[in-house]
Amino acid sequence: MAIKTTASGKMDKRTKEYKVLKERLAKARAAKKAGAAPAKPALRKTASGKVDKRTKEGKAICARMAKARREKNSLMNRLKRLFK
Repeated sequence: MAIKTTASGKMDKRTKEYKVLKERLAKARAAKKAGAAPAKPALRKTASGKVDKRTKEGKAICARMAKARREKNSLMNRLKRLFK
C-alpha cells in the first residue's frame, strides 16, 4: 500500500493511512514515556574528579556519609565489635 504524497513530496495528511500512522506513533510515544525511568542527575565533579560538595547532590552525599560514620561508631556497634 503506497502512501499518497502531495506535490511537494510530503505525506498527504488527509488520507486514512496518514491518520492511522500518526495514531500509532502517538501511542508508541506515550508507552515509551510511561515506561521510561526518570533520568538520574549527573553529579558535578571537581577538576580532580571528586564529587563537588557545594552542589545539592554533593551535600546530600556528604550527609549520608556522615550518618553512616556516626552509626558505625554507635555504642551497639562498638559492643558488637568487642564481643565478636
